[in-house]
Amino acid sequence: MGVEHIVRFPPGRSPSWSEIAARITAAGETPVVRMIDGLPAFPDESPDPGWRELRVGLSGGMITLRREGDSIRCVSWGTDDPALRTALDLCARAVVDAGTGRIDPSA
Repeated sequence: MGVEHIVRFPPGRSPSWSEIAARITAAGETPVVRMIDGLPAFPDESPDPGWRELRVGLSGGMITLRREGDSIRCVSWGTDDPALRTALDLCARAVVDAGTGRIDPSA
């Protein structure tokens, strides 16, 4: 069981990982990419522009970003403790701000 936010973008406006990471860093976190498209990532590795799924380590826990067309799904897996929820919300806000998207309220 997990908790998620789906961020939708205008066509062709989905942000890059570097844009998302910059927003997370500006908010005071240090994002660490742990997996790219199901494969382990090196500590200094950046995903290719066509990435489909990232696992990102933040101080509150691991967040999964799944790119699906003109949306990115931000998912936290496991229990919804306060630190994990904060990490999820921060990540979703960074995705929104990086691509001028909006969180889908129906999700």
